[in-house]
Amino acid sequence: MYADTIQEELNYILLLLLCIFSLFYVRPDLLYVAAFLCALILCSADRFLNGSRIFGALCVCFFAAFFLAPPFFFFAPAVMYGLFRRRLFPAAGLCIILFLLCAFRLHISGTVLFFLELFGFAAGFLLAKTSRECSELKDALRRIQDDSAERDILLTEKNRTLLEKQDYEIYTATLKERNRIAREIHDNVGHLLSRSILLVGAVKSVNRNPSLSQTIDSLDETLSQAMTSIRASVHDLRDDAVNLDEAVRSLLREFTFCPVSYCFDAGRFIPRDVKYSFISIIKEALSNIMRHSSAENASITIREHPALYQLCIENDGPPGVHPPEVTGGMGLSNMRERVNKLGGSIHFFTENGFKILITIPKRSSYHETDTD
Repeated sequence: MYADTIQEELNYILLLLLCIFSLFYVRPDLLYVAAFLCALILCSADRFLNGSRIFGALCVCFFAAFFLAPPFFFFAPAVMYGLFRRRLFPAAGLCIILFLLCAFRLHISGTVLFFLELFGFAAGFLLAKTSRECSELKDALRRIQDDSAERDILLTEKNRTLLEKQDYEIYTATLKERNRIAREIHDNVGHLLSRSILLVGAVKSVNRNPSLSQTIDSLDETLSQAMTSIRASVHDLRDDAVNLDEAVRSLLREFTFCPVSYCFDAGRFIPRDVKYSFISIIKEALSNIMRHSSAENASITIREHPALYQLCIENDGPPGVHPPEVTGGMGLSNMRERVNKLGGSIHFFTENGFKILITIPKRSSYHETDTD
């Protein structure tokens, strides 16, 4: 944009210098200086005046002044450049007619000065055309650059979305595989160990050989320890495989009492204790809404902040109608106990319905149960 302005100013300067060549053929006087200043004012107005019609009318008036003050004739090319640049061809045609009439009236047609003015018109037309073409090319280049930048942004965003979707699918597949492994261990290895323990128990009950008692007892203890280890492994796999977002959505699909808006804004790797606490609290809250509320709408929001996890459950039940647990029932007391065990805080609000706000701070120990 700045380069375009410089180019336009240089074009005006060149045409004004061409017009000043008329000093070789005429003697300057006060009218000549006035004509130069008026042409300079019109050239400046072309740069700052927005209305094309007003500018065209001023140019026509300038050319009409030829008949009152002949020196205005010598600065016609500089003024004509503005008309060409703005593509005001009707006004330009009228000005050319006035120019020719004035030339014949002053008897300067066919002189060197006349052809110098015609050369100025041609130069002004070519400069205006070149300037417009350069400006259009620059605008086209700018649009192409903007479109390219926009496409880059869209492609980057699409690529990020695809990567997030891929990561989520991998995460979901990992959870499904953990569930499958836990089920296989429970159904196969667990049953085999249970059968072995029962058989060893039967052998112990019928054994009459004291020399084998110690060996059988050791085998029974080993199998019991293996069974305990298998159970712990199965529970760990199943616990880590719980997806909080999917678990809550599953609860909401079964909840038909009223519409529930749901927002999940947290990472995938949430500590096991936090996940199970949130699931249990949401179950209890949905149960309370059905039993103690006449709500028409409810909402559940789960958010992860840099230093804490947050759960907000609210409904628009009528003011003054609240669950009896607020005054000492078991439901909200269990919620308090779960949150307190995690070092968090829970607040109940009864204005314009009923709202539960829970915050649980992050701890380094959580991450021990939250890794791949």
